[in-house]
Amino acid sequence: MFLRMIRGTLLRQWKKMLMIAFTIALGASLASAMLSVMLDVGDKMNQELKTYGANITVVPKASSVLNDLYDVEGDTSGTYLREDELGKIKTIFWAFNIVDYAPFVSTQADLPDGSEVKLTGSWFNHHMELPTGETLDAGICSMRSWWEITDGTWLDEQTMTEEHSAMIGAALAERLGIHAGDTLHVDGTEAALDLHIVGVYDAGGDEDEQIYAPLHTTQTLAGLDGKIDSIEVSALTTPDNELAERAAKDPSSLTVSQYEIWYCTAYASSICYQIQEVITDSVAAPVRQVADSEGAILEKTQLLMILITILSLIGAALGICNLVTASVMERSSEIGLMKAIGAQNGAVSGLVLTEIFLTAIFGGVLGFFAGFGFAQIIGHTVFGSAISLKPMVIPITAVLVVLVTLAGSIPAIRMLLRLRPAEVLHGGH
Repeated sequence: MFLRMIRGTLLRQWKKMLMIAFTIALGASLASAMLSVMLDVGDKMNQELKTYGANITVVPKASSVLNDLYDVEGDTSGTYLREDELGKIKTIFWAFNIVDYAPFVSTQADLPDGSEVKLTGSWFNHHMELPTGETLDAGICSMRSWWEITDGTWLDEQTMTEEHSAMIGAALAERLGIHAGDTLHVDGTEAALDLHIVGVYDAGGDEDEQIYAPLHTTQTLAGLDGKIDSIEVSALTTPDNELAERAAKDPSSLTVSQYEIWYCTAYASSICYQIQEVITDSVAAPVRQVADSEGAILEKTQLLMILITILSLIGAALGICNLVTASVMERSSEIGLMKAIGAQNGAVSGLVLTEIFLTAIFGGVLGFFAGFGFAQIIGHTVFGSAISLKPMVIPITAVLVVLVTLAGSIPAIRMLLRLRPAEVLHGGH
């Protein structure tokens, strides 16, 4: 009898039930879409932000001490890191979070007009074999993606035909009258070379007065074979919390369990610590402005998605409330008759709630899959990649659908409980 009554109601009021299902589906779709994006947006946003530069710098320990004491940033004071240890960065615990990195070495060189220029050596798209057996293409081509190439192309280490090629800043190129394809003679402290200019870049800063060349070219000019000044690392990191801040100041102050949590979480300070473990006499530090900005942007984005989810669910609850209340009012005579022949409030409420929740299941399932589809559209439009389905989204969405359906049904159930058979049936006559 119970099932027959439910089936009869669903068939008679199929339009209202379909509207309830649609309302629930709309709320569930927005909730599942926002949850899917929110749980996956951290890595994707970090990946997106990595195109705007490194968030970790590595310098020699002696140089770091001098910088801290005398504020002489950029003065290595004759201390260097070892080039042959660069591959070790991809052997740390968080190796897969290291998106890109590049070494740097700088020297002063004399130009034909008698002026001096800062010449920086680095990787452009350097191909290297890692100690793990993997391969890596890393360098400033991806880490300086905001540079605008105004003439020529990016220097390609893997296909360049000239032994000594370079790229020149737009301001310096204009002053010297240099264009892509020209040759520029430079005198370093240990050697003189003719550099083939493959491209002119506009960085919008001091770099526009510099020359960038492959690492080995600058090392040859300065007599610094196998030595580098610094390393810039672009890594996917987790926003800092109190534990990360304490560890950054003094890892030895942590308990064993705290240390394990910190070491096994991709905090910037944890990755820096692990880099220092594999690079001899080095100090790795996060670029605080970048690291803080990433955390702030991520938190604000997640907060926005949470607010959108909450507002969509409130809207769904209000829509359900109106539709269920209208349904109960239409069936007031039927419900009054059920009460008149002995049906208890609990049984009548159970009947109505069962009908609503059966409709909610249908709408919730439909909304979940629609929401995951919306998440893919957001992922491809904003981040250029798919959003992965996190298993925890399913139970969270289910719980939210139940809560919203229940909240929307409460006013109608209260009205149902106050309904008096005599008044309803008398009114019906």
